[in-house]
Amino acid sequence: MSVDDRFVRDFREGQEEPLGTRSEIITGPVSDWASDFSHLEPEWAADPYPIQDELRARCPIAHTERFGGGWLPTRYEDVAAIAYDTEHFSSRAIIMSNYRPPRDIAPVGAVPPISSDPPFHHDARKLLLPAFTKKEVAKREEAARAFCHSLIDGFEGAEIVDAARDYAQHIPMRVISDMLGFPPEDGPRFREFVEHALEGVNLPPEQRVANMGELFDYLLEQIRDHVASPRDDLTTYLIEAELYGRKLEPSHVAGTMALLLIAGIDTTWSAIGASLWHLAKTPADRERLVAEPGLLPTAMEEFLRAYAPVTMARLVKEDIHWRGADMKADDWVLVSFPAANRDPAQFDRADEVIIDREINRHAAFGLGIHRCVGSHLARMELRVALEVWLERVPVFGLADPSAVTWAPGQVRGPRTLPLRIG
Repeated sequence: MSVDDRFVRDFREGQEEPLGTRSEIITGPVSDWASDFSHLEPEWAADPYPIQDELRARCPIAHTERFGGGWLPTRYEDVAAIAYDTEHFSSRAIIMSNYRPPRDIAPVGAVPPISSDPPFHHDARKLLLPAFTKKEVAKREEAARAFCHSLIDGFEGAEIVDAARDYAQHIPMRVISDMLGFPPEDGPRFREFVEHALEGVNLPPEQRVANMGELFDYLLEQIRDHVASPRDDLTTYLIEAELYGRKLEPSHVAGTMALLLIAGIDTTWSAIGASLWHLAKTPADRERLVAEPGLLPTAMEEFLRAYAPVTMARLVKEDIHWRGADMKADDWVLVSFPAANRDPAQFDRADEVIIDREINRHAAFGLGIHRCVGSHLARMELRVALEVWLERVPVFGLADPSAVTWAPGQVRGPRTLPLRIG
């Protein structure tokens, strides 16, 4: 059997596995955020911070019966404790949805290493580290900067541009496709994959599996191409990598590729968009950064703190009474890094965006063993995207504040961001 045949066989078998424990999602108006929260509701997507602040004050670990039962801690200390506690909380599913994968998928999970539990997680993560060092990331900066300039070249003559759709989303798409060795013209398909994976959690499980099948069909196509014609990129590296003295399982290769494609695009797209949104609505900060470009790295960390895009999910391993909450086995826990980053017990003036904040140990890239392996890459993309924008478009503002829309679910960022430029 050829390597290519193994990939196809293992992948198809993986797609035919049972859905695991299923539970019906109930959407609609929230009766009480403390006992009926839902991160999929429009008011959460539009502005979750007042809701989080209220919960932190009166019910720091909220509960819901939706999704078959789940919990939402809002204090930094609780979020950090869960993120570090791999004894009681599993990462085998990281997107809170209407079904839970079977327990025997652990410790590897569907998209290693982010879906992996110890001890497998450590070794799977270690495989990726060489590709995401500061030195390797620095090699990609020149191309990323040139691409940002080319995007802004396309604005010529326009008075209003959608900074989310016409700028922010394209930058991580290009960088990640280059890293994986995917055709750059496939960018529109990547957006579809992202929306299916992260924003389609309210769909019937069968539809979600079908949508993910489209992603994996695409990845299979890329794997076949790389098996036939190996080259110097991350896909070939994963195909040829070894763990415990043998090649990675095809499901491991494809799962990691899916992780890099989905997470690598949406998180950075969201961070770039949120930063531009803040500067568009806050002229004083925009003017200061244009006048003091050396302040941008500090300001960027504050944007990451204040508008942290990512919330991860965990599954409770066994029934446990945890800090006053009676959590049941397979309950969801939303590990809200955005809520942690707005905790006044952890950050002075936590609800304010202070672009020269000097001490800023935020959790935007996560905490614990699953801290983002691509943080150097994300920081480079965010910095370059903002540097080029502020250099080329120093004057801009919101064209219509009511037209700004935000992604629902666990990765929050602007999806439409019309800006008046010039």
